[in-house]
Amino acid sequence: MDVVLQAAALVFEPYVLGVMLAAALFGLFVGSIPGLTATMATALLVPVTFFMEPVPAIASIVTATAMAIFAGDIPGALLRIPGTPASAAYCDESYAMTCKGQAELALGTCLVTSVIGGLIGALVLAITARALAEVAIQFSSFEYFWLACLGLSCAVIISTGSTLKGVVSLLIGLFIATIGIDITAGHPRFTFGSIELMGGVSFIPAMIGMFAVSEVLRYVASTHERRPLPQQRIGNVFRGLGTVLARYKVNILRGGVLGTAIGILPGAGADIAAWISYAVAKRFSKEPQKFGTGHVEGLVDAGTANNAGLAGAWVPALVFGIPGDSITAIVIGVLYMKGMNPGPTVFLEQPELIYAVFIAFFVANLALLPLGFMAIRMSRQILHVPPRVLMPVILMFCVVGSFAINNTVFGVTVMLILGVMAYLMEENGFPVAPTILGIVLGPMLEDNFMSSMIKADGDLLGFFSRPIAATLGALFILLWLVPLAGVLRARRHAPAE
Repeated sequence: MDVVLQAAALVFEPYVLGVMLAAALFGLFVGSIPGLTATMATALLVPVTFFMEPVPAIASIVTATAMAIFAGDIPGALLRIPGTPASAAYCDESYAMTCKGQAELALGTCLVTSVIGGLIGALVLAITARALAEVAIQFSSFEYFWLACLGLSCAVIISTGSTLKGVVSLLIGLFIATIGIDITAGHPRFTFGSIELMGGVSFIPAMIGMFAVSEVLRYVASTHERRPLPQQRIGNVFRGLGTVLARYKVNILRGGVLGTAIGILPGAGADIAAWISYAVAKRFSKEPQKFGTGHVEGLVDAGTANNAGLAGAWVPALVFGIPGDSITAIVIGVLYMKGMNPGPTVFLEQPELIYAVFIAFFVANLALLPLGFMAIRMSRQILHVPPRVLMPVILMFCVVGSFAINNTVFGVTVMLILGVMAYLMEENGFPVAPTILGIVLGPMLEDNFMSSMIKADGDLLGFFSRPIAATLGALFILLWLVPLAGVLRARRHAPAE
């Protein structure tokens, strides 16, 4: 209890609350602009966090991402353009409600369910993280190797599109992670005589480039025009919500639990949680034929799941140092910079800082209710910011942020090269998320593999010598064998048909 009180004192300082308010407004702005994601909001906040203490730095990211995930619902409902990928699952549904004159109900449902989902996710995070850490503290390099493998596998298997392209994207990320000094032999790899590359590809410029610069390039290359805004009044968004929440209370609970569980899976995140929750809602609905025509039930499930998944993604990030999604991939870098090395020992060494993160989640989600309502009322003005003004400003922030990492132009070069690469990948159907996780988890995978091989004297069976390691290893093998068996079975039956 003393630790909780210390954490509360850290969060409820005027300075920290002021930082959270500024981050909330920033997150609402970024999330409500089509094409600007919660991940981009996180990446752009990183240079600012250099000048902050750990608690306000992490609290600002928590607040900005929670706000941005909800704010993406606003252009989705009004323009049929999802502000963030997490809003894409139910964008057509909310826009159909707007066309039927139910914009207030659609936006109000998205707001309240996002708050409820965020609180459910924060509660699960606070309850399970420390319990998992007590188990994780017994992990050795064998277990961490299998965890890294599982994290990389999840990123490939649950990513949208072709599995083969997901594997190729992952291999690109793992290759980028090998650039620099070999962590075991101390020999430079793929540096081509460059002194800067001997330190490896810097993580933050890579993140900024692959998320922010690629979006700027996509806007420049796009000829898409905005749809006209449906002309209707947006007033009291809470009207009629009591009936909706009472009728779909089971959906709210299901969306919150499902979203948190999916968020905990490494590589999943809020957008995957929203898609799966929306599909589950339609599958178990008593009125599945209404989905796609402006039915509020889909918004309830998916709206709850995306914010719940946001908190769930922090569980593997804090406990194992494995990012649950692209946002926590960036957060892990911030945690290391602030001396809060993610892993089970952080709960023993700096418990007050971890509990401060938990409290920040609750505060951010409660603040979402009034601030989200304000954003909805101001949505017409926010959505009319000219992209020709916005995109150069975003690019300027990207350059400043990448330069500030090591005060060198090399960081800007890395950002631009990987930004162009990410744009070309996405234009050709290759998902970027596996590449990001490959860059993050590559060093962890290699380090623990080499350490384990040295411990086992080169015997691969050593990876199955401990009970937890054997269980994780078997799970990893099944994760790849089951889809492979399905493909082989389909090919075997194809000639017969």
